[in-house]
Amino acid sequence: MRSVSIGLSLLLLAGAAQATEINVECNVESDYDFAITDKSVIFTRNTGTPKAIVMRQGRLFVDDRWVTLSAADSKRVADYEREARAVMPLARQVGLDAADIAFTTLGEVAAGFGSDPARTRAKLDKARKQLDRDLARSISPSHYNSEAMGESIGNAVKEVMPTLIGDIVSGALGAAFSGDEARMKRMENMDKDIEARIKPRADALEVRARTLCQKMETLDRIDNTLDYRLADGRTLDLLELKPPEKRRERD
Repeated sequence: MRSVSIGLSLLLLAGAAQATEINVECNVESDYDFAITDKSVIFTRNTGTPKAIVMRQGRLFVDDRWVTLSAADSKRVADYEREARAVMPLARQVGLDAADIAFTTLGEVAAGFGSDPARTRAKLDKARKQLDRDLARSISPSHYNSEAMGESIGNAVKEVMPTLIGDIVSGALGAAFSGDEARMKRMENMDKDIEARIKPRADALEVRARTLCQKMETLDRIDNTLDYRLADGRTLDLLELKPPEKRRERD
C-alpha cells in the first residue's frame, strides 16, 4: 500500500551524542495517489478496481460514471472534500518544517565541530536548494506524496553526511592536538546549544503533525461510514488507518 499520510517519527541529530525526537505515531495508508483541483478531490491508481474516483460537491464518480448516492452519503462525500482540502496545506507545512529543522541541525553541527565550517555550509546550502526543488514536486497546495517527501529529505541528508562527518572528525582532531580549549568547550556544549535552538521549532512541528494525524483519521472515519458499495459489494476503502501496535507487529 502507498502511504499518503505520515508515520511521523522524526529523529533529528543534536550534536554527536544526543537527539531531539519528534514522535507522532499515526499511519494512514492508501492504494491511491491523491490530488485536488479547484472543483474535485481525485484518487487514481494504476492497478486494481476502481482505478479512478472523483468527489465533486457531494457527488461521486467511480471509473466511468457518476454513481447514485443517498442524501447521507452525499453529505459524507462533501464533508470528505472539505476535510481533504484542509489537510493539504497542513501536510505541506509539516514537510517543509521537517526539512528546515534537519538542515538547521546539520548546519549547527558543522559550525560547531567542523574544521572548515564555510565549506561545509556551502555544501549544505547546495543540498538544501536541491531538496527545496524536490519538495516542490512532492508537496504542494494540491498534491501530497509523503513517500517522495521522506525520500527527498533522506537523500539530501545522505548527500552531505560524508562531508559533514569528515569535517567533524578533522575539526575534533585539530582541536585536541592544538589544545584549543575554547573549541573543545564549545563542542562539549553543542548538544544543549542545538537542542535549545531547535526545540521551539520541533515543538511547533509536533503540534502540526498531531493535527495532521487527527485530520487524516477524520478522513478515514468518513470513508468507513459511507453506505455506498461497489458492484461486487466492496467498500471504497480509500484510506486505512494502521494503529501503531499493528504496524509494529507487521514490521
